[in-house]
Amino acid sequence: MEPVAGIALLSAVFSIGFIAPQLGISFAMFYATGMVPFLFYADIAGKIATSLMFSKPLLAYPSVTYVDAILARFILNVLTQLMVAYVVLVGIMLTLETRVIPDLLIIVQAFALSAALALGIGVLNAFLFTKYNVWQRAWSILMRPLFIISGIFFLPESIPEPYQGFLLYNPLVHIVGLMRRGFYASYDAPYVSVTFVLGLSLTCLVIGLLLLRRYHRDLLNN
Repeated sequence: MEPVAGIALLSAVFSIGFIAPQLGISFAMFYATGMVPFLFYADIAGKIATSLMFSKPLLAYPSVTYVDAILARFILNVLTQLMVAYVVLVGIMLTLETRVIPDLLIIVQAFALSAALALGIGVLNAFLFTKYNVWQRAWSILMRPLFIISGIFFLPESIPEPYQGFLLYNPLVHIVGLMRRGFYASYDAPYVSVTFVLGLSLTCLVIGLLLLRRYHRDLLNN
């Protein structure tokens, strides 16, 4: 219900002030292609970040490791969010006139990048949240503007320089752009860099795993 309510509200508000969205003819489809990958990342990253705290009683057993806890949360929430995305996106295409031409290969790539980013950020935060309680609150505050600057409401091309360049340091802008390329055949999204998103995701994942491998026993004992 969360993405459905959000998309409905955005569509109602922006349709009052604008004749058409920046892409296509459907406000609901335009905002869905931005909100769905954003919520996909945010939910999975948040669940992975709290996986050690959530599974701490189970981690007392020698046969259950921190990798088990992270993978369990990752797999469960990826499957859940994929089902949510399917229901929302297909539901909009079946009930509204959208004139989109979905490219399944590009759409899968966008979801895969979003999952990779969520895993990398989530694993790093799994260490930081457990090690430093204040970081969880600080992260929550830092991430509040992310909804506004991730390209859900607009296309990056509409932002003037130098602000457009700064905006592209946000990996979610690339993921949203790739998702929209997968639905709108006429949208090329030349700013999208798969290498940047993958590089950032793998860097965070490696650092997070190294820190957890070194300190996971101390974290659990404390």
